[in-house]
Amino acid sequence: MSERASSRGEHSSERATSRGEHSTGPGTTPQQGHTAPALDLAALVADPDTRIVVCCGSGGVGKTTTSAALALAAAEAGRTVVVLTIDPARRLAQSLGLEELDNEPRQVEVPGASGRLDAMMLDMKRTFDDVVTAHSTPERAEQIMVNPFYQALSSSFAGTQEYMAMEKLGQLRASERWDLVIVDTPPSRSALDFLDAPNRMSRFLDGTMIRLLTAPARAGGRAGVRLVGAGFMIFSRIISKILGGQLLTDISAFVSALDTMFGGFRERATATYELLRQPGTSFVVVAAPEPDALREASYFVDRLSTEGMPLAGLVLNRTHPPATTQLSATRAEAAAEAVAEAGGKGAKLAAGALRVHAERMTLAIREQRLADRFTSAHPEVGIRTVPAAAGDVHDLDGLRTMAAALLGAEGDTPTGTPRSRVLPVRQPAS
Repeated sequence: MSERASSRGEHSSERATSRGEHSTGPGTTPQQGHTAPALDLAALVADPDTRIVVCCGSGGVGKTTTSAALALAAAEAGRTVVVLTIDPARRLAQSLGLEELDNEPRQVEVPGASGRLDAMMLDMKRTFDDVVTAHSTPERAEQIMVNPFYQALSSSFAGTQEYMAMEKLGQLRASERWDLVIVDTPPSRSALDFLDAPNRMSRFLDGTMIRLLTAPARAGGRAGVRLVGAGFMIFSRIISKILGGQLLTDISAFVSALDTMFGGFRERATATYELLRQPGTSFVVVAAPEPDALREASYFVDRLSTEGMPLAGLVLNRTHPPATTQLSATRAEAAAEAVAEAGGKGAKLAAGALRVHAERMTLAIREQRLADRFTSAHPEVGIRTVPAAAGDVHDLDGLRTMAAALLGAEGDTPTGTPRSRVLPVRQPAS
């Protein structure tokens, strides 16, 4: 639905239920009971005990820009920061003034910063290759990496990107080169994919087919082959008809070569998952003020709570606060009609400005209502709203502007509206 269509629907609701700033209908700003706690991101990134910040949420809500803005603010606050992005659009490199990003951290020149900022973009296959090289002999590593099934697995297997992001996060944290690691999670259909990645990889390695394919190698020697041979041959003939003989051969050769690494995969998956539960880690859930994005954010908050993982709060990105909260949408529309009817010099421009304000106010009411719905379900979760930028963020100045919105004082806004809200809490009529 377009914003204009949405605005017309909201206007109808407001006219039917609201005739002033202090009416009680659904078109007005929400009641005091729906106020969300404030999210203090400035304290979070400045705290030396904060070692990992994971920005997560559904795709297209601004996770990459949020991650970069937080990293820039942390470096300017004196932290030694690396930001890891998995964004295939490569917007982060452009906004940080770099020509490109790859699997190795690159320093970002931040004039006047008392800390240091490095940035990198996950290369899924290269990270997988590094894992294989580090945990096997050169001969075994070469045997694995030329295998066609491995080449497909390391570049396109479902969940590999999320798992390799976790793998790279573990490597960055273990290196102790940085006192803060900020992660922009993979753009996936479900925000839960990132948390599920280690267990999914573990389940894959422990799966029935993998065990069957590695059975001859695990049994060892000719006796082992005789022991499992009959059953494996029957299994092999069936699977060959389904997958094709060459693919089955590639898979069997791959899992046999990888057999000695299985334990290492499981151990690192478990270790990284536990790393995310430690007090030095904080999750920042990012969402746009849209039903689907906030629904995904709500699921993610529930999952973090279930898993005992530390949640910092919700960044409600790309909101549309009005220039003033003193004039309601209903009054602005009425004034626009009156000005247009009166005519005169500048009447058309004034009426247009009033109608734009009415639409903006209506949109803000809708966004605040969605935020309140989230807060009703998660009253303990702090919120920081970030107004939509006029254009794409493409340089350090743009990131600084967003960082100011993310880290600014709670009440320091042009209208005085707290940064935890799109609109101020409606005061009850006296």
